[in-house]
This record gives sequence, structure tokens and C-alpha cells, in this order.
Amino acid sequence: MLILAGTAEARAVCDACAHHDVLASLAGATACPLDLGVPTRRGGFGGDAGFRAALDGVSAVLDATHPFAARITARTVRICAEAGVPYLRLTRPAWTGDWIRHADAAAAATATALPPGARVFLATGPGSLDPFLNRGLTLFCRRIDPAPPQDGVDWIIGRPPFAEPAERALFARLGITHLVTKNAGGDASKLDAARALGLAIHMIDRPPNPGGEETHDIDRAIVFVHAHARQLADHRDRG
Repeated sequence: MLILAGTAEARAVCDACAHHDVLASLAGATACPLDLGVPTRRGGFGGDAGFRAALDGVSAVLDATHPFAARITARTVRICAEAGVPYLRLTRPAWTGDWIRHADAAAAATATALPPGARVFLATGPGSLDPFLNRGLTLFCRRIDPAPPQDGVDWIIGRPPFAEPAERALFARLGITHLVTKNAGGDASKLDAARALGLAIHMIDRPPNPGGEETHDIDRAIVFVHAHARQLADHRDRG
């Protein structure tokens, strides 16, 4: 049973299914990821061919990657369908609220959205940084791992979850005027803090759904893993 991990939801499923024959996979974006409690591989699969090879002997795939891991999910949906491997995607429900929506980071970085001189907290990850550089903005970008200094941005190092009072104090100390975040769902402490301070909130919409069965229910995902892991165990016993 293959679990594509990298989220708190994936850790919860791995914890509940550790007694099964489960292999978790992490993309390797974080230097020191939290222990999942199950055998875990790190890094890419080596493209389509590598992922097809990795599915050999796999009874099913649970995709519990980040809602913005669009390329990974699209490839997984497509190749699982081609190979006849059962697939389920576990995601957090998207946030709903009153904010300024954008299709992507480039749209959020425009001058109409973020005027020159704005003090911007980017809760989008360093991979979305480029469109915001050299725009006359004061940028603060959160990341998990320390990184070398980079012109035009101050790194804020931290690992979620973050408490709302701490977020509010951080934004106030930095003099933040605008929050830019992806609609990842889950803990909303930064949104609550931004609202409490009256900050402008800019929300990047999730990428289009690539298809495949999806659930927001962790219990259903655990049942999915249990069922397919048992099927594989039964098949081995009969063999």
C-alpha cells in the first residue's frame, strides 16, 4: 500500500495503519521531515516510467499530498488509472471566506493587488517567491528549513501548526499590511490573525482538480488503506 505523504493528514493515516504493509513517500522538499512511523522513501520516482515501476506489487495508492502538489497528483491519477491501481485522494476542505482571490502567484503579485511599499507576508512557500521579487515590496516568506540569505526577502523559519496569538504577534511585530496564502485548508490561525489586525488577505485558488476519487474524510482514507492492505495480505496468504 503506497501513501503519498507530506501533510498532517498523511501522518494521521500512517499512524492508524502502521500495522499494515504500508510504504510512505515524501517528495524530499523538507530536510528533516517528521517521522511517519512507517517505512518511508524520499525523493522523486524518476518520471512516469519510475512511478509505473514503483507501482509493481502495490495494491492501492492513497494520495495525501498537499492540495497544491498539482503535478504529482495529476501524474498519480493518470498512471493509476492506466495501471488499474485503486486510487483515493485525501485533501483538507478548502477555506471559505471574504478575501481577494487569485488564480496563481503571478496574479497575486500584480501592482493592483500589492502596491509598492506593501509589507507582505508570503505563506505560500519559497517555490512561489519569484513573481513577488523586484516589485518594491517588503517581503517576508515562511519556510520550514533555514536557507542562505536572499536579496529582497526575509526568511521566517517555522514548522506548522502555528497558534493564532503567535501569528498575530508576528504580523504586528513585522508591520505586515498584506497576507498572501494558498487555499490549503486546515489550520486557519494565520487567517484569523490577519482578520484581527485588519490586514488585506490575498488567497491563491487551488489548481483544477485532475480527476480521481477524492475525500476530505480521514476515517474514510484509513478504511481505504485497511481494505486494500488486507486484500494484499490475503492474496499473499493464498499464494
